[in-house]
Amino acid sequence: MTTPHHVPVLLDRVVALLAPALRGDGAAPPVLVDCTLGLGGHTEAVLRAVPGCRVVGVDRDPQALALAAERLAPHGDRFTGVHAVYDELPQVLDDLGLGRSGGVGAVLFDLGVSSMQLDVAERGFAYREDAPLDMRMDGTAGRTAADVLNTYDAAELTRVLRDFGEEKFARKIAAAVVRERARAPFTTSGRLVELLYAEIPAPARRTGGHPAKRTFQALRMEVNDELAVLRRALPAALDAVAVDGRVVVEAYHSLEDRLVKQAFAEVTRSTVPDDLPFVPADQEPPFRTVTRGAEKAPADEVEHNPRAASVRLRAVQRTRPTRGAAS
Repeated sequence: MTTPHHVPVLLDRVVALLAPALRGDGAAPPVLVDCTLGLGGHTEAVLRAVPGCRVVGVDRDPQALALAAERLAPHGDRFTGVHAVYDELPQVLDDLGLGRSGGVGAVLFDLGVSSMQLDVAERGFAYREDAPLDMRMDGTAGRTAADVLNTYDAAELTRVLRDFGEEKFARKIAAAVVRERARAPFTTSGRLVELLYAEIPAPARRTGGHPAKRTFQALRMEVNDELAVLRRALPAALDAVAVDGRVVVEAYHSLEDRLVKQAFAEVTRSTVPDDLPFVPADQEPPFRTVTRGAEKAPADEVEHNPRAASVRLRAVQRTRPTRGAAS
């Protein structure tokens, strides 16, 4: 199996955003929940930068979890790995005795596909090598990309490619998939890439990167139900952090970033009428924004780590308990 290569995106900035929420002075060490542990790059940096904190690392990929646990073993019981999907956050916290509202210091999401998936050809996420069309982040359960290609009708495939891949030729590609699978089911990425080269016009293939990029992204998001999982996970993360706690999100897709932007806007928006001369303390929004809009990676980082090119980083900080919740 190929050894994955791991370069965390915006590493120093993410640590700088998380650290103030993890330097607690209470009896129990403050806790970061890394909801997308991957190979543990962000978690390792936080454990080094904030000696008094603990990290709960959540990942749906058992292989990534095992590699991260090995990498983080020198930190002993300051790290706890959990095999789960991150929308299961409330159950994870309950199981660890952190389930009450405001039980953790910070929550981190680094969304999208991880190095563990991209760099291991056998997982079928990459389009540059022929491999089984799997694309499951948890390879032990659920439908595969091949299942999607071989069972969805043309309208469903068009929706997936258009909505998740922003593919202009979604309808044309979907029709070709349906036609070709009648000859033989799709099983490997190489055959799908050949189809995409045949169906996407030459002028379009010369711009916007590899012609398979958008289709593979769309299939991955559909297979792993990524937007629905994120939609459920964001409110749980916001509810989980204590006063002065932070939620930090790195998104790489416009639809993901839109969900994050909307969730953060909801908890930072004042509902007090504009003509009120002052805002009562209990009417203040429960969170404030920490980043100004969405932060992007600097050009020098993108040059050395192309995966950083599309990142959008947002962060909020809790300023008061949610009404009726413990602090």
